[in-house]
Amino acid sequence: MAKSSADDQELRRACEAAIEGTKQDIEMSIRVAKSRGIWGKSGKLGRGHMAKPRVLTISTKAKGQRTKAFLRVLKYSTGGVLEPAKLYKLKHLSKVEVVTNDPSGCTFMLGFDNLRSQSVAPPQWTMRNVDDRNRLLHCILNICKDVLGHLPKVVGIDVVEMALWAKENTPAITKQQGHFQDGPVTAAVAESDMKVTVERELVSQAEEEDMEALLGTYVLMSKSISETFGTPLLPENVVFLYVMGIGEAEAFSERLKREVQALEAANVHAILENEPLINEVLQGLESANSCVEDMDEWLGIFNVKLRHMREDIESIETRNNKLEMQSVNNKSLIEELDKLLERLRIPSEYAACLTGGSFDEARMLQNIEACEWLANAIRSLEVPKLDRTYANMRSVREKRAELDKLKNTFVKRASEFLRNYFASLVDFMISDKSYFSQRGQLKRPDHADLRYKCRTYARLLQHLKSLDKNCLGPLRKAYCSSLNLLLRREAREFANELRASTKASRNPTVWLDGSTGSNQSANSADTSTVSEAYAKMLTIFIPLLVDESSFFAHFMCFEVPALVPPGGIANGNKSIPNDDDNDDDLGIMDIDDNDKAGKKSADLEALNESLHDLLDGIQEDFYAVVDWAYKIDPLRCISMHGITERYLSGQKADAAGFVRILLDDLENRISTQFSRFVDEACHQIERNERNVRQVGVLSYIPRFATLATRMEQYIQGQSRDLVDQAYTKFVTVMFVTLDKIAQSDSKYADILLLENYAAFQNSLYDLANIVPTLAKFYHQASESYEQACTRFISMIIYYQFERLFQFARRIEDLMYTITPEEIPFQLGLSKMDLRKVVKSSLSGVDKSISAMYKKLQKNLTSEELLPSLWDKCKKEFLDKYESFALLVAKIYPTETIPAVSEMRDLLASM
Repeated sequence: MAKSSADDQELRRACEAAIEGTKQDIEMSIRVAKSRGIWGKSGKLGRGHMAKPRVLTISTKAKGQRTKAFLRVLKYSTGGVLEPAKLYKLKHLSKVEVVTNDPSGCTFMLGFDNLRSQSVAPPQWTMRNVDDRNRLLHCILNICKDVLGHLPKVVGIDVVEMALWAKENTPAITKQQGHFQDGPVTAAVAESDMKVTVERELVSQAEEEDMEALLGTYVLMSKSISETFGTPLLPENVVFLYVMGIGEAEAFSERLKREVQALEAANVHAILENEPLINEVLQGLESANSCVEDMDEWLGIFNVKLRHMREDIESIETRNNKLEMQSVNNKSLIEELDKLLERLRIPSEYAACLTGGSFDEARMLQNIEACEWLANAIRSLEVPKLDRTYANMRSVREKRAELDKLKNTFVKRASEFLRNYFASLVDFMISDKSYFSQRGQLKRPDHADLRYKCRTYARLLQHLKSLDKNCLGPLRKAYCSSLNLLLRREAREFANELRASTKASRNPTVWLDGSTGSNQSANSADTSTVSEAYAKMLTIFIPLLVDESSFFAHFMCFEVPALVPPGGIANGNKSIPNDDDNDDDLGIMDIDDNDKAGKKSADLEALNESLHDLLDGIQEDFYAVVDWAYKIDPLRCISMHGITERYLSGQKADAAGFVRILLDDLENRISTQFSRFVDEACHQIERNERNVRQVGVLSYIPRFATLATRMEQYIQGQSRDLVDQAYTKFVTVMFVTLDKIAQSDSKYADILLLENYAAFQNSLYDLANIVPTLAKFYHQASESYEQACTRFISMIIYYQFERLFQFARRIEDLMYTITPEEIPFQLGLSKMDLRKVVKSSLSGVDKSISAMYKKLQKNLTSEELLPSLWDKCKKEFLDKYESFALLVAKIYPTETIPAVSEMRDLLASM
C-alpha cells in the first residue's frame, strides 16, 4: 500500500514553512482534492468546479490555559510553493457529512456554523482512500473532544466500520500526540474519558484490551445509534459491545434491537400504569377542544365581519383618493386657467399705445414696452409656449386674432410714420444750403445729426421686424430713396466745387506725334493737384458711403457679418479720420435671443439690392472727376488707378458691397480712359509711317523715353500692371512701325534700324534697369541692333572687296562636292584667276579701306555710333580676310598673298 501523505515529513515541513510566524503547531497535514457541492446533494463537476489540489492542516495554538484548534487550507502557488488559502476555527465545526453519492466514501464535507452565507455551496474534500479519510476525521474528532469539549454531528459514517478501523489502526494513530491544556494525550480515547464502569469479572484480559480500543469510538457510535434508533446507548449496552468483540457486530446489532423493543414495551407499561392521570389529561383536552371549537366559530364570525369592514374601508379609501385627486386637479386647473386668463388679458395702456399712441421721441419708451409686450403675448399663445390642448380653445383663437389685429394696426401706423419721418429729415437737410459745398468752400458731409435722429427709432425697427418681417421692405426702400437724394446732392456739389477750386494747367494729349516737333516743354507742367483732388474725393466720400452702408445694414436689421470699424477704412497703412466715430454702434441689443449672427444668403442679397437703391447714381459724380482729370493730364490716370486700387483692397465687409462695385467701376473707367490715351498715342506713332522719307532717329523714340519717365513717376500701389500693359502696346507698335518705315527704303533700311534701336537703348538704359517690362524690350532692341549692324557692315565690306570675297565663296561652295586638289583646275578658279583677283582687290588696299570708312561716315546721321560701327567693320573685314587666307593656303599652297598680320597692322594704323 502506498504511503499516506499524513506521514510525509517533507509535506509537514512545507506546511510549517507556510504558516511560519503564526506560533501554531501542526498536528496533521494531508493532501486532498477540493470541489464544490451542497448539503444532501452530489457535487457536479462543471465549468469552474474542477477538483483542485489542496493540503488540509490541523494546527493548535496554546494561549495561556486555553488551547485553540484550527483547520487550515493550503494551496499551491505558481512556483509550486504552499501558501495559506483558508482558515477555519474548529470550535465552529458543527457537522461532518460523508457524501453518499461517492461510492468510494472518500468524499466528505465540513459544516461550520459561523459562515456568513449558508446558501453558498460548501467545499467537498476527497481523499485518496478511506484510510486517509478515517485518519483525518478521527484526528479532528479527538481534538474537538479533548480541546473543545464537544463533538460535531457526524452523518453518513457507519460506527461499526469506524470501530473496526480504529482497532486495526490503533498502533498507527496512538503514536500521534499533541500538547493540549490537560497535558499530552493519545489519539485513542482512554477508558476514563468515557466514564464507563466495567466489572473485571465479566470480561477477559483480551476482551478488556478490545474494550479499550473501542472506547475511543464510543462517542461517535453512541451519537450515530441515538440518531438511528432514537434512544441513547446505555452503559450496559456498551459493556455488551465490549464483550461481543469486534467480529460479532451483527449479533450485537440484533441484540441491540431486541433491547430497544424491550425498552419500548417497558415504556408502554409505564404509560398504562399512569391511566388515571391520562384520563384527567384527556378530560382536560376535551374541555380545551370544546373551547377551541367555540373560539374557532367566534373567530370565523369575526373574520367575516372584518372582511366586510375591510371592503368598506377600501371603498371609502378609493372614494377619498378620487376626491383628493379631483381636488388636486381642480386646483391645478384653476391655476392653469388663471395663467391662461393672465395671458389673454390685454392691458388698456398697451392697447391704447398700440392703436393710437404718438411716435414722438418722448413717447418711444412706451411704444417699445408695448411692442415687447405684444411680441411676448403673441409668442405665449403659440404652440411651443402654449400647450396644444389650449391652442385650439375658442377663447385662445379669438384672443390670438385680436392680437394679430393689434399687431397689423401698429405695424401699419409705425411704417407710415417712419416713411414720412425719413422723407422729412432729408427734405430739411436738402433745403439748408449750409449742409453742402459752396463756392470757395469745400464742405465735408456730416450725417451725425441724421443718424442720431434715426437711432431713436432703431429699437422700434427691430420690434417691427420681430412682429412682421415683410414690413421692412417698404421702409428700406423709403429710407434708401430719401437718403439717395441727399448723397447725390452732396457728391454733386462737392465734385463741382472740387473741380472749380483745383488750379492745374492742361497738358496736351499728343505725346508721340512726329508733326509736333521736338519741343516737349508743354508736357512738363505739374498736374499733381489733379490726383490730389481725386484722392480727396475718395477720402471724403468712400468712408462716408461705407459708414452709410454699415449704418443702414444695422439700422434696417440685416443679418450680415461684422462690418469695418466705425470711422475708418482700410487705406494702405493710413487711417482716415471721421467725425462720426460711433455712428455704426446703434446702442441696441438683439431682441430675439434665437437670432444667429452670421451670413445668410437671403439677407445678403436683399442688402445688396437695398444698397444699390441707396447709392445708385452717385457714381456719375465720380466719373465726372475722372473725366475732368483725364482732360487735364491723361497720365494722371495712372496715379488715380493706384489710389482706387488701394481703396478697393480695403473693402472686405459685406455691407460695403456696393462701394466695392463703385470702386470697380471707377477703376474700369480710369483703365478705359488710359487705354484711350494709349490707343491715341499708338495712332500717333503709326502716322509716322505715312510721312516723307525718314532719316536718322525717329521722333517717337526719344519722346517715348520721356513719356515712360513721366509714367514711372505717377505709379502708385497696384497700377504697375496698367503701366506695363501700356509699355507693351507702345513698344510693340513702335518696333512694327520702325520695321515698316525701314522696308519702304531698302537701301537705307539697316542704317535706319540700327540708329533707332541704338537710340531706344540709350534713352531707356536707366529705366530698363528698374522696370522688368522695359528690360525685356531693351534686350529685344539690342538683338535687332546687332542684326542690323551685321547686315550694314557686310554691305560696306562687299561694296569695296566684292571680287575678293566672291572668289572665296565660290571656293567654299566647291569644297562640298570636289577635293581641294581639283579646285585649281576648275574654270575661273585657276591660279592665274587668283592672281588677278588679288591684284585687283588688294593693290591700293589702304585706299579701299579709307573709302569704306568714308561711306560708313556718309550714311550715318548719328556721329556717336561711328566709332563703334567702324571697330565692328574692321573686325568683320579682318575675320573675312583671315578665312580667305586659310583657303588660299589650303587650295593654292604655292601662291602668296598679303599676310593677315600685315592687314591687321594696316587696319590698326587707320
